[in-house]
Amino acid sequence: MELRYDSRGLVPAVVQDTRTLEVLMVAWMNAEALELTRSTGLAHFWSRSRKRLWRKGETSGNAMQVREMRIDCDEDTVLLLVEPAGPACHTGQRTCFYRTLE
Repeated sequence: MELRYDSRGLVPAVVQDTRTLEVLMVAWMNAEALELTRSTGLAHFWSRSRKRLWRKGETSGNAMQVREMRIDCDEDTVLLLVEPAGPACHTGQRTCFYRTLE
């Protein structure tokens, strides 16, 4: 199977805690981020705002060890099952989805 990248060469990556199944974050991956994630076992993403690769935890220390990578039925989204070393959100929250939409 091959991923179907969008016109920018990106796919969304849903990141889920392998133990609790809680969705921790959503980020973007390009082919290089996907390959780095596969080869190192650590979650890597593409920053659309900074236009560069980044490894989760490179500044915070809150790395994510990838235990499994899945692809959806349309082959255009990746699911990473991870063991987080700390909070996923840059705010310090465990998950980026800590707020309720009223």
